[in-house]
Amino acid sequence: TAMNNYTAVVEFVLQGFSMDPGFQVFFLAFFFILYILALAGNTLIIMAISLNPSLHTPMYFFLANLALLDIVCTSTVLPKLLEGLVGKGSRISYKGCMTQLFFLTWFLGAELLLLTAMAYDRYVAICRPLHYSMLMSWPVCVLLAGSVWLISAVSTSVHTGLMAQLDFCGPNQIRHFLCEIPSLLLLSCSPTTLNNIMIVIADVYFGVVNFLLTMISYSFIIASILRIRSAEGKKRAFSTCSAHLVVVTLYYSTVIYTYVQPGSGSSLENGKLVALLYTAVSPTLNPLIYSLRNKDVKVALRKVFPCVC
Repeated sequence: TAMNNYTAVVEFVLQGFSMDPGFQVFFLAFFFILYILALAGNTLIIMAISLNPSLHTPMYFFLANLALLDIVCTSTVLPKLLEGLVGKGSRISYKGCMTQLFFLTWFLGAELLLLTAMAYDRYVAICRPLHYSMLMSWPVCVLLAGSVWLISAVSTSVHTGLMAQLDFCGPNQIRHFLCEIPSLLLLSCSPTTLNNIMIVIADVYFGVVNFLLTMISYSFIIASILRIRSAEGKKRAFSTCSAHLVVVTLYYSTVIYTYVQPGSGSSLENGKLVALLYTAVSPTLNPLIYSLRNKDVKVALRKVFPCVC
């Protein structure tokens, strides 16, 4: 459509990975396997937790939310990426791009908030065990999980709404395999000052504030564990928290890298690798890191699938 003497972009072209056909097949197989593993691992966890009354506790309630987030996050990105690898390059309509941006930003933000809620849950369990049932009652857990989804939904609505106000009239080649805020802002021919201000505010809240809250929780937890007399007690408490800490570190480092670094040439290539970590690798690893090392979940899985485990 012609608007003020220029043509508005109706579709974008997503840039895949290596253009070498040999690598194309490798990437296709690799991402397909990752996607299947992420779906299977996280679905197993949700089933094990929901079908097992012994796992109906706050920690596992949050884990089920994390597994659900992993499924929807990876499903926002990987099917489109696989489609691009099967065909020659991937086109995405303007509306499709805005939709992907909306959901991806929603789920990434929610995951950061959820990791904070999970850190708070572990803090109460280890540092305030006597008040645990009161501080983490079901209404509190549902309120926390609901807030995680809602706050991030409000944030992504603001970002996507502001993005929809921008005009795209020039090049339509997105230098990425997905539609995300930084790479789209580079293509806009409208001023993006307001968008950038909102990104900084969101970065400070989702990135910095949540990261600090999570780290404060863990410093209390570690201090508390170090005061435990028995070596066995220390080991048990550390094993619960080390899994959380690995996920938190992996997740924060990748998301902060993407949204804080400027969109320069070399960083765009690195940006693709980093985006893969949080859209494909993290969702596949989370079930392994959190649950398959966990005795209770193993027992629950054996009950649900006596033939498999």
